[in-house]
Amino acid sequence: MTKKLRVNGVEHTVDVDPSTPLLWVLREQLELTGTKFGCGIAQCGACTVMIEGVAVRSCIMPVANLEGRDITTIEGLAGNTQTPHPLQQAWIDHQVPQCGYCQSGQLMSAAALLKRNPQPTDADINNAMEGNICRCGMYDRIREAIKTAAEAMPETTPEQEIAKEADNG
Repeated sequence: MTKKLRVNGVEHTVDVDPSTPLLWVLREQLELTGTKFGCGIAQCGACTVMIEGVAVRSCIMPVANLEGRDITTIEGLAGNTQTPHPLQQAWIDHQVPQCGYCQSGQLMSAAALLKRNPQPTDADINNAMEGNICRCGMYDRIREAIKTAAEAMPETTPEQEIAKEADNG
């Protein structure tokens, strides 16, 4: 069955069984291999992407549910810029990656957190990142990197600024 997916701002038409998990469409059909397969049962977080700004485990999300929705993978986190997203830069600055396998899922969960809560507390971070397993145990570095990124990111999005300017007239 043909499905239209909008991934990282680009429309794609894929011919797949509607029950196919998004993870396999991303990796095998769209060749976006930054999203990793970890457990296949939504327990490890390696496959995390954002759908409409919400962190979702792509290994269990059927593509049938995704037509017309914005899907963001690690490849699209920085948008169209050539510079890293503030989270990616903070990951580098804090030397978060060790083996690196979980990092795309960690980054996408962190991005979803900062989208809904631009100034998270330690408890907010711990809660949002729970379920993202790092076999290397870099949880303290991850928390510090999220705090650094939160400080570096604007508190409002460009879309919110435009709306604010329109309201002011």
